Amino acid sequence: MSRGALHLLWPALLSACLQSPATAQDRADERRTMVRTQIRARGVKDRRVLAALEKVERHRFVPARLAAAAYDDNPLPIGEGQTISQPYIVAVMSEALRLAPGARVLEIGTGSGYQAAVLGELCREVYTIEIVPGLGKAAAKLLASLGYKHVHVRIGDGYQGWPEKAPFDAVMLTAAPERVPEPLLRQLKVGGVLVAPVGPSGDQRLIRLTRTASGVKREHLLDVRFVPMTGKAQGK
Repeated sequence: MSRGALHLLWPALLSACLQSPATAQDRADERRTMVRTQIRARGVKDRRVLAALEKVERHRFVPARLAAAAYDDNPLPIGEGQTISQPYIVAVMSEALRLAPGARVLEIGTGSGYQAAVLGELCREVYTIEIVPGLGKAAAKLLASLGYKHVHVRIGDGYQGWPEKAPFDAVMLTAAPERVPEPLLRQLKVGGVLVAPVGPSGDQRLIRLTRTASGVKREHLLDVRFVPMTGKAQGK
């Protein structure tokens, strides 16, 4: 091919390269960069959590039109007025649970299933509840297709938890009630940990509650912004 012909063809080749779909290696590189720059650099140290964030393919849990932004340091819309949390927050909340490999975890607010998948890399069993039927069904199908047979999805209001599977080693809320539902605290083992965003929109705190033999220990982790917990948590 002549230099002139190559010169004429170059814009088309460049355009084709820019539009080519990301490969599995590209995505793996993006996850490693995400963990290095957004998560480890900001203080998350748990090696198992970091490995889980490197492994779970976040681009599968966002709408296809947003896949190119899946590893950015941002929450993203997933439909039905809900969002997938930014990777850093997922990592912080996962680390805060202090999970052992044999742990059993209850998650309230499945969303697209991303946080449940991360938890699935960290513990023995995950029970996750989603109040929006369309999101819950889609998440259940995706998690099953990715091999997370130990992640169990239920459609319904998470306020009452999953009592027949209690007690749990840990509970995580991925939507914000104004106060933690009492049934969820009762479903924690003594020594178990609950992590949740709590408070009205615009004034939410991520807290960790540890159940003790004599009561509950409360810690403030950081200020956050989550969608509100709906259903009975709002008096409905």
